[in-house]
Amino acid sequence: MKKYQVIANQIRERILSGVYPPKTMIPDQKQFAEEFDVSMITVKKALDGLAREGLIYKKSGLGTFVLGKIPLGDAYDSPANAFDGLSAQQGADHVESVPLLFELAFPTPEIAEKLDCKTSEPIYDILRLRKLNDKPFILEHTYMPVRLVPDLTKKILTQSIYQYIHNDLKLVFGGAYRKIHASEPTELDQQYLGAGEHTPMLEVEQVVWLTNGENVEYSTSRNVFDQRSYTVIDVNDF
Repeated sequence: MKKYQVIANQIRERILSGVYPPKTMIPDQKQFAEEFDVSMITVKKALDGLAREGLIYKKSGLGTFVLGKIPLGDAYDSPANAFDGLSAQQGADHVESVPLLFELAFPTPEIAEKLDCKTSEPIYDILRLRKLNDKPFILEHTYMPVRLVPDLTKKILTQSIYQYIHNDLKLVFGGAYRKIHASEPTELDQQYLGAGEHTPMLEVEQVVWLTNGENVEYSTSRNVFDQRSYTVIDVNDF
């Protein structure tokens, strides 16, 4: 576990246990850096993650405050701007990743456009069923350039691709464009997610790029409409 994740876990526990009550200010980055003996950049990364979860919010010139319980939240929800993946959000012990397809391929013109690569460049074509607490949860179809994510294996697919990218390849995501929309069920949704013929589905389509601007992933993640939502925390920081 990274240092910033350890720090985030400790601050999160303090918030949930009431050490830092709702609507109160928490220590500043410098104080946390001194307490945990880390850089302020590491502390900022930890706090940014907690902000994405909706636990804290920052007010320019004032400090960082505990937001408190959000009445719209659900344990299975995901921040719409998260970059840590399902295993990190729900806990690796609760998530099982089942590879349904894993092959090298050449992208179609449509996929090549999403990845900003040539149709002659090899990519991974990956389909995974993500289970949460032994129940089908998300059907994930992912395309990645082999050049950017070398040596990907089926064993890695059963764990966390994002952890492999961050921890082993030392690559950092620069950003993502995500489109969230409703959809009709496909045959795969019915087969693997237990959707009915007319069950509404929720799909997240995304392109993720690295800090150098190269597109590292194009993917779609689909779930039954009432299994998961995507949340946005919006703070009016005037």
